[in-house]
Amino acid sequence: MLNQIFVAPFVDMFAAPDFLLQVLWEGLVSGILYALIALGFVLIFRSSRIFNFAQGIMVVFAALTLVGLYEMGVPAWVSVVLTLGVMFILAVSIEKIVLRPLVGQPDIILFMATIGITLFLIGLGEIIFGGENKVMITEALGIPTGSVVFEPWGGLLILEEKDITAVGVAGMLVVALLLFLNKTRMGRAIRALGDDPQAALSVGISLQTIWVLVWFIAGIIALVTGVAWGARAGVSFALEVIAYKALPVLMLGGLESITGAIIGGLMIGMLEKLFEIYWGQPILGGNTETWFAFVLALIVLLFRPQGLFGEKIIERV
Repeated sequence: MLNQIFVAPFVDMFAAPDFLLQVLWEGLVSGILYALIALGFVLIFRSSRIFNFAQGIMVVFAALTLVGLYEMGVPAWVSVVLTLGVMFILAVSIEKIVLRPLVGQPDIILFMATIGITLFLIGLGEIIFGGENKVMITEALGIPTGSVVFEPWGGLLILEEKDITAVGVAGMLVVALLLFLNKTRMGRAIRALGDDPQAALSVGISLQTIWVLVWFIAGIIALVTGVAWGARAGVSFALEVIAYKALPVLMLGGLESITGAIIGGLMIGMLEKLFEIYWGQPILGGNTETWFAFVLALIVLLFRPQGLFGEKIIERV
C-alpha cells in the first residue's frame, strides 16, 4: 500500500519524461496566471494595507468589458484601449468614492469595502453584459490558436500557441512592473509608502495619487489575466473563482512580496498539476486541484506564518 502511494507515482513520473514535461508546462501556464492575480493583491496591499477582495471580479469585469465593446462593433485593439480607460475610471472612482472617506479606519472596514466593490461590480457587470458565457476575441487580437509540437525522447509534447503567448506577455508584464517599481519616481513612491507610510506622507507623496495608480495597475494586470484565462475557458463570472487560487499563492509567498507572488504562483501551478496527475487521479479519484494549493499553503503557514518570502514577524514586549 505504501509503495503504491509513495513510490509508484515517482516511477510513473520519470518513466515517461515527455509526458512529465507536458504536465509541467500546463502547470507553468496556470502558475503564471495565478502569479499575475496575486501581483494585483500584493501591489494594493503594499501601498495601502488593504486586502483587495475585488481583484477577482476585476479580472472578470475587464474581460467582459473587452468582449462587450468588440461585440458592439469596436475594433479589437481600440476595445483594449477603451477597456484600459474603463479600468482607470474605475480606479479613480474607487479612490474618491470608497477609499478616501475611509482613510484612518480599521483594516477590517477597508476589507469589507472591497467586498462591497465586488458585489457592485458583479451587479453592474450582469446588468451591462448579461450572465451568459462569452468567447474571448483571441483571433481578433492576433493571438495564435494553433499548436507547436515537439518530440522529446521519442515522445510527444504539445504546446498551445495561445499559452505560449500568455506566458510571454505575462513575463514582459512582470519585467515592466519590476522596472517601474525600481527605476521610476512613482514606483519608488509606491515602495516607500509600503515601507513607511508616515515618512512617505511627510515628504509629500500623495496618498490619493498612489492609490489611483496601484488600482489602475491592478486593473491592467486584471485585463491581461482575463484575456489569458478567457482564451482558455471563455469569459463568464465563473472566472472569479480562479482568482481564489491567488489566496494560497499569497499565503505561500507573503502578502508584501512581489518575488513571493511570482515564485509562489509558479510553485502552486506546477505542484498542483503534478499532484493531480500522479497522485490525485490514480489514488484519490481526481479533483485534487480544487484543494491542493490551500493544503500546501496551510502546511507552509504552520512552520512559517509570514510565508516563504514575507518578512519575519517579530513581536516586541
